Amino acid sequence: MSPRRHISLLLILANFLITTTACGRHDSDEKYFLVTANVQLPYWQEAKAGFMQASEQLRVQAKVVGPDSYDPKAELAAFDDAVKKKPAGILISVADPAVLMYSINNAIAAGIPVITIDADAPVSKRLFFVGTNNYQAGLLGGKRLAEELKDKGNVVFFTIPEQANLAERLRGYREALGRFPDIHVVRVVDIAGDPRVAFDTATEILGKEADKVNAFVCLEAQAGREVATVLNNRSVKNKVVIAMDTDADTLDWIDKGVIAATISQKPYTMSLVGLHMLDDLYHNKLSKLDNDWSKDSFAPIPAFVDTGTAVIDKSNIKAFREAKETATKAGK
Repeated sequence: MSPRRHISLLLILANFLITTTACGRHDSDEKYFLVTANVQLPYWQEAKAGFMQASEQLRVQAKVVGPDSYDPKAELAAFDDAVKKKPAGILISVADPAVLMYSINNAIAAGIPVITIDADAPVSKRLFFVGTNNYQAGLLGGKRLAEELKDKGNVVFFTIPEQANLAERLRGYREALGRFPDIHVVRVVDIAGDPRVAFDTATEILGKEADKVNAFVCLEAQAGREVATVLNNRSVKNKVVIAMDTDADTLDWIDKGVIAATISQKPYTMSLVGLHMLDDLYHNKLSKLDNDWSKDSFAPIPAFVDTGTAVIDKSNIKAFREAKETATKAGK
């Protein structure tokens, strides 16, 4: 055999070994699930992009499942169905901890790693939480709200009290506003996952109590655009709106000056990081999944991974849109 041919064969063999080593970590049937409610929301489409980007990086199967509207029981059914398929791991955003806790614990008992993202179920046996420090998000929003109100005014909140993440945001807002004795929370509205409640309530307030309310704060993604639509339809320009998340409608209302600012989370990052962590847990298994690792000073996993928040307003909306477009294209 000639030296040149020998070298060529060695190069081919080396390339084959590198390729098979990279792929050999994963089984052909290795599958991961992302389970959420309101799966068609732009927020969850961002999360899907991050999830699929991670699946391409790791060369594993990935699927996003869940109902198209806020429905904890339907999310439970989607989660239970995913468990039956014996996946390598599951990410879940928990719409209602009381509804999902039992099934999460059963999945852990069956040896399936479960990590919560975006909305937590801290009393369950999930391994840990990846997402926003929602209390800090509330503090951030409260600080911006006080600036917009110039330290004085009456505020209405729109939320879903059953969701732990939204409860933490409200707690952060209340603490931030507690420093301003002339800012008062006059009403907390439960929209029960239906954005029409925000629209109808804002319409009612502007019809009967317009002079008594100075600001509307939306603790979830859908209410902001509903409130902005009502204000725009009535040509009301003297109210402050602080929204949550970065769907296209919310960003458009910021451009138009109806929404003052929105608090941006990082769903793309949550699901991308979450899937990488699930993959590592599958290939480097814990001694026990049901340990309370949060109380272990030498735990092999974190208790909480904070993916961060930011305020988006007219000053940085262009840069945000450009970054979002780049990230979501990469995940398709």
